[in-house]
Amino acid sequence: MTLHIARLTSRALIHVGGPDARAFLQGLLTQDVETLGAGQVRFAALLSPPGRVLFDLFVWGGNDAFILDVAADRREALMARLSMYRLRAQVEIAADDRGVWASWPGVAEGFVADPRLAALGGRGLNTETASNAVEADYHTHRLTVGVPDPDADVGSDRTYPIEANFDLLNGIDFQKGCFVGQETTSRMKRRGAIRNRMLPLAVDGAVPPSGSEVLNGDLRAGEIRTGIDGEAMALVRLDRLDGALSVDGKTAHIRRPDWMTE
Repeated sequence: MTLHIARLTSRALIHVGGPDARAFLQGLLTQDVETLGAGQVRFAALLSPPGRVLFDLFVWGGNDAFILDVAADRREALMARLSMYRLRAQVEIAADDRGVWASWPGVAEGFVADPRLAALGGRGLNTETASNAVEADYHTHRLTVGVPDPDADVGSDRTYPIEANFDLLNGIDFQKGCFVGQETTSRMKRRGAIRNRMLPLAVDGAVPPSGSEVLNGDLRAGEIRTGIDGEAMALVRLDRLDGALSVDGKTAHIRRPDWMTE
């Protein structure tokens, strides 16, 4: 088995430290930070008050601080949002210039297992690491496993975390207590009436552009978010998956991942 390693240039890091850092993040994020130990990593999100995903992130635990692994083009926006919430809390927020790396299908030495799913491989934070692959290769692997890209597929303030499978990929701790957007998130989970989910979609030929409609006959069944090499990630209506699906006149079919139950 060949172990692939690539730098994820689409990701960047934020350092969050200070005496109140743990409590500060605990009150904001969908994931439990209180029990996060040094060297551990958890998948999480910062939601809007109505409960949609504003920022996806991975939280890395340290002895006296935390590192947030976030979308590189949204790092400044997240730092500004955290500063807005900081108020009088003793918290330091700063950019961290190390790189974010992924290994697959296994966990490279010095990396940790991806907290979302073992099949995704490992994740590491380093200044320099020897690579034998590029980020596009990693995203091909991710799509093969059937996991959405938490930033590119989710976007900002347009998708509920459960629609993006955060609940199935260890991105929400429903026992942790309050966080921003908790009321809507908990209500969706409690009622169990999830209308939409992100699912892999195989498309004949080139993947249509983001936003293209997925049709079931004449009915709208969802929309394409991103894709590569005939494989797309789509936000689809679960009640409109039976039947002949198409996108821009091209035949398409849902490829339900092994890790996702009916």
